[in-house]
Amino acid sequence: MHNTATPVLYSFRRCPYAMRARMALQVSQVAYEHREILLRDKPEHMLALSPKGTVPVLWLADAPGHKVLDESLDIMLWALDQHDPLRWLPASPEDRAAALARIALNDEVFKKHLDRYKYPLRFQLSTGIQDRDLGAVFLWQINADLQKNAFLNGQHWGLTDAALAPFVRQFAHVDADWFAAQGWSALHVWLENFENSPGFLKAMQKVALWQADQVHEKTPQSADTPT
Repeated sequence: MHNTATPVLYSFRRCPYAMRARMALQVSQVAYEHREILLRDKPEHMLALSPKGTVPVLWLADAPGHKVLDESLDIMLWALDQHDPLRWLPASPEDRAAALARIALNDEVFKKHLDRYKYPLRFQLSTGIQDRDLGAVFLWQINADLQKNAFLNGQHWGLTDAALAPFVRQFAHVDADWFAAQGWSALHVWLENFENSPGFLKAMQKVALWQADQVHEKTPQSADTPT
């Protein structure tokens, strides 16, 4: 039986949204139960919590109304608001607003080009080259910023770096030779450091698939039903 005091994270190892949520939970030192799933076989309990069926999903079972967070950035911010020992959160309201704006650009613009570049046939495209080049515009700006500071968060690794790095990594792996040939010297160093960092390597450790029959628990919909 699940301990309702412990948050539950439904996750998929290779999803960049889930990666950044796991890294934030990990660095926050908040205890949670990791439930690794297959996207082609989503647990009924996860779908009851979040019908949109995407990962990550964080179930705060002991919160009023059995609160559910099903946006990765919300999970990151929640975790870091609990405990932020490495000071991932921007220090000032202005810096926080700038960080959230950069993350929104990644999520709303760059991610669309990344998907079309990586999976052109899904979008009835003969090639993803045009979207590769449009995505590269975003990466040139990141590289320019990294030439001024070693991290997007400023003087040390933080929220913006962790939120963007999994997506830049995915973009880089579509055509590694092409990516390596681009003149993004600062970006290359930043990405290599990320991929070799203890935090990323720990977040990417393989976890056994969660089996739904391991536990029987009430969903938010049934939690208020009289027994």
